[in-house]
Amino acid sequence: MVVGDLKTEQGIKSLDAYLADRSYVEGYQPTQADISVFESIAKAPSASTPHALRWYNHIKSYGGEERKKLPGEKKLPSIFGAAVANGTAAPAKEDDDDDVDLFGSDEEDDAEAARIREERLKAYAEKKSKKPALIAKSSIVLDVKPWDDETDMKEMEAKVRSIVMDGLVWGASKLVPVGYGINKLQIMCVVEDEKVSVDLLVEEIQNFEDLVQSVDIASFNKI
Repeated sequence: MVVGDLKTEQGIKSLDAYLADRSYVEGYQPTQADISVFESIAKAPSASTPHALRWYNHIKSYGGEERKKLPGEKKLPSIFGAAVANGTAAPAKEDDDDDVDLFGSDEEDDAEAARIREERLKAYAEKKSKKPALIAKSSIVLDVKPWDDETDMKEMEAKVRSIVMDGLVWGASKLVPVGYGINKLQIMCVVEDEKVSVDLLVEEIQNFEDLVQSVDIASFNKI
């Protein structure tokens, strides 16, 4: 078969038929022949010529430097007809509408693709900005030890819970025997890591020195 003028719809259809069982214009890899044919096409093939469109998009993906490195001689194969190969094919019939620029369609396609890409990136950025940031928190269990068995444990707990910090939430508590009739206060809290310093919290509890002998961290878990 002979492929006709690639600047016409009929020529693209014949190219589509030629590429129906071929990946490239010549051989099994892209060559300068593919570049020559690509540059001879006035505008991208439509979906009605899927084989030509597939080939066109593939060759289009090669950048300028990549194209130069492809093997072979940059000329149209003889299968594309003498007139086309010699560059003397009759020009496409001019449309009555002078505003139509066939040779500018590739740039229009690229501009449209860039516009769509920018819109998608903008939408993704907006969606990401609206997503609430993950707040790092920790669950802590504190052992608060009294001086002796005469310490008022209810008062001790009340003092501990009186400590208020932004990002601090007190949880459950219980008395745990430590021997000789002495109990320690084991109390849980949840803190926001960026807002609450655990060392400062321990120091605040130890400030109740008439009740508190020492404070230990029984467990510390990120949540």
